Amino acid sequence: MPNIHSDLKSNFTVLMRVRYGECDAQQVVFNARYADYVDVAMTEYFREAVGGFQTLLDKGLDNQVVSLQIDWLSSARFDDVLEINVATNKVGNTSYSFELTIVNADSKINIANCRITYVMVDTKTYQKTPVPDWLRDKLCNAEPLPLVNQSGVIS
Repeated sequence: MPNIHSDLKSNFTVLMRVRYGECDAQQVVFNARYADYVDVAMTEYFREAVGGFQTLLDKGLDNQVVSLQIDWLSSARFDDVLEINVATNKVGNTSYSFELTIVNADSKINIANCRITYVMVDTKTYQKTPVPDWLRDKLCNAEPLPLVNQSGVIS
């Protein structure tokens, strides 16, 4: 029985279409491509929530991925439109984590559940540094962010 998407308390969604080159010989999205989907979704999230990664760099800050976990529940195929939902999971002293769901936008079947954790670093030393209050406030904001649609579907 397919896993049907249950509403994650997400405040950001990006739509993406599966491209032919992302599929493998089994005619499904190759497993490593899901990390790319998470990266694209997080880049778009940071653009909407914070003003982009350049905002961090301009303040002498950066983040580095320290953990990425993907649990597959189903498969995506060529030309599927994926709905990737992002929700802040936890903002700690020097790190923050997010939960993402990758869902088939048409069938609402949950394809993958993902977790990503970043550590905040100072760009001079690349050592851990506390998450500043202004960023903590933005990451913890539950207000919905605009939908980013890279799928070509007019909504």
